[in-house]
Amino acid sequence: MPLLHAEHLSKTYHDGRKRLPVLRDASLAVYPGVSIALLGQSGSGKSTLLNILGGLERPDSGTLDIAGQTVAQLEEPELTRFRRKTIGYIYQLFNLIPTLSVAENIDLPLELLGLQHAERQRRIEHWLNAVGLSARASDYVDRLSGGEQQRIAIARALAPQPRLILADEPTGNLDAQTGRQVLELLFELTRESERSLILVTHSQVVAQNADRVLTLHEGRIVQGDSSQAW
Repeated sequence: MPLLHAEHLSKTYHDGRKRLPVLRDASLAVYPGVSIALLGQSGSGKSTLLNILGGLERPDSGTLDIAGQTVAQLEEPELTRFRRKTIGYIYQLFNLIPTLSVAENIDLPLELLGLQHAERQRRIEHWLNAVGLSARASDYVDRLSGGEQQRIAIARALAPQPRLILADEPTGNLDAQTGRQVLELLFELTRESERSLILVTHSQVVAQNADRVLTLHEGRIVQGDSSQAW
């Protein structure tokens, strides 16, 4: 049974004078333990699709089910709680809070989940060790390199134990060597934890690390379909 099942997702924006279709009839299924790379040029609809799959935007039409939940049926407060528990989002620009320490950045989503202090500390220690940054727990994130910040962003996304991980160009602001290290870490942690990963990229090289590749062109999946997503 797929963790994520989307059918005929479409999204249109309005610029005041005309309608701009951004996503057109996109369908895919993602099974646990599988990583998918979503390829496409700038403006192809990759980020829009990722935002819809992450519950950050709502489609104009189509259906989306994640972990047995029909996402469109959720009101905003319930959708927020669902995202916190089920979806981990890794941003290209890290989105870490510079006034918090490394450990505090990882702790924040755990606190929002209502976890007890002891369990939060256990998860912080586990994931800092998993990304190789246990020694930086008390440092402020603005003292870290770009690669270290992205590794902390990965730890923050995985610490709540989400079933679905969404990554938007996670190596876009990193040098080639650091990017390779971050990708290896991300795919390894995804495989080991039996989570599902959808990674947006414009790089064929990055996509080669994934189990499956889907390509978006002008809002449509033109290479690969839902039958190829597992």
